[in-house]
Amino acid sequence: MINALSTDAPIGNGWRVDEAVRAAAIAEHEIETLRDDASLRTITDFAAALCEAPISLVSIVEASRQTFLSRTGLEPSETPRETSFCAYAMLGDDIMVVPDARLDPRFATNPLVTGEMGIRFYAGVPLVSQDGIPLGSLCIIDRIPRAGLTPFQRQGLRVLAADVLNRLSDSRTSAISRATIADSEGRFRVLADSMPQMVWSTLPDGFHDYYNARWYEFTGTAPGSTDGDGWNDIFHPEDQERAWGVWRHSLATGTPYQIEYRLRHRDGTYRWTLGRALPMTDTSGAITRWIGTCTDIHEQKLASEEREVIAQELSHRIKNIFAVISGLITFAARAHPEFKGIAEDLRHRVTALGRAHDFVRPHSAQSRPQAEQTSLHGLLDALFLPYQSTNASRLHVGGTDVAIDDRSATPLALLFHELATNATKYGALSNDTGAVTVTSIVDGDEIMLIWEEQGGPAVEQPESTGFGAQLIDLSASRQLGGKVAHDWAADGLRVVVEVSKAALSRG
Repeated sequence: MINALSTDAPIGNGWRVDEAVRAAAIAEHEIETLRDDASLRTITDFAAALCEAPISLVSIVEASRQTFLSRTGLEPSETPRETSFCAYAMLGDDIMVVPDARLDPRFATNPLVTGEMGIRFYAGVPLVSQDGIPLGSLCIIDRIPRAGLTPFQRQGLRVLAADVLNRLSDSRTSAISRATIADSEGRFRVLADSMPQMVWSTLPDGFHDYYNARWYEFTGTAPGSTDGDGWNDIFHPEDQERAWGVWRHSLATGTPYQIEYRLRHRDGTYRWTLGRALPMTDTSGAITRWIGTCTDIHEQKLASEEREVIAQELSHRIKNIFAVISGLITFAARAHPEFKGIAEDLRHRVTALGRAHDFVRPHSAQSRPQAEQTSLHGLLDALFLPYQSTNASRLHVGGTDVAIDDRSATPLALLFHELATNATKYGALSNDTGAVTVTSIVDGDEIMLIWEEQGGPAVEQPESTGFGAQLIDLSASRQLGGKVAHDWAADGLRVVVEVSKAALSRG
């Protein structure tokens, strides 16, 4: 408990009050926000009626005045402290009663007694904070002398004084909360203004109500001009509808917001920007605010586009190399007919590699596959296209799709091209009724790729391992780090390849 009694200001009953401590305590309650408070007025009205008195006050005694936060039956909202009865009452342990002020040496010459107000009877309950600091009094006043208060009136005034203290305590708590929030907001603004990114925040409904200094510096807009939905006018016209769509989706679902768009710079040009935002939630999970940033990525974007152009050019030249090699093989086969079969097999393998390369590294926007370039199923569909019947699909890809990258595309293309070629020559695709199913199964970090043939000629296990089988094993075990097993069932070949996820995709 803070001791507010010291040697600063003498009071008539002998107590002395540390006015600096009292002033600080009163300031914490922000009493100006309680002037003419409705709940306090209800208390003074009831106190006056309870005690059958014409005047009732909630008085806070300050350094040079007493302020009436609520008053019933009195016009002035304050009087000088030197005339205050409450300055005495607040230091007592119980209700201070003055039956006739003209007979009390403390107040006999008080202007409030001898003057127009004509106070004769006073009864005041001390208002003492939870820290033990006297703040003022809840009092009733009469202009005629009275013997005192009834027990019921005394009990009622104590209850009403407790209600006044509760209201003061609520005000203090609110003031501390506001001060804490203001300090937190101040720190946030200092931090936000020191960041190189543009920082903004919105209400839960998406209404933009804050931008840091960097935003206004970048855009050159006037403070407040982009509040609400005015921000969208700063976006490039071609990006506005898209940005609105992504933002509305985040507001509706609570998912993080991320988008690249062109933002108008203060010099009138548009620069590529990365926009991000995350929702802030309370303990119940309800969104209380969105905090977002805008990062200038213009140079990175241009550099990325330049790299993409270079990559496409390299990819185009690599594809040309595949075509040249394929042509050279065909040319060589013409000169040596005895090698025609071997050359044809080699040319098909080179072509398969070319298709795999073009799938993961398309040389132009026009050659970009419809499927995701990281999709195993997409790669297999592209690879099997030459083996499909014109009337119906004879090579079906199913199961769980798996992510791949440019590193695994080549051995996968060689492996499944070899299986498809063999099926066309000897297996299920060598007649008009057979079919092949490729199924991918994910089990934790392991992936199982199953090749199954049905409806083809009867299968017999070869007596020796040919080049094709060696190529399959080379692709599966050495390049992908997995293992391969052949099941030469009479009703159709079944090949199972087991690899890890990491072998198919670095991501």
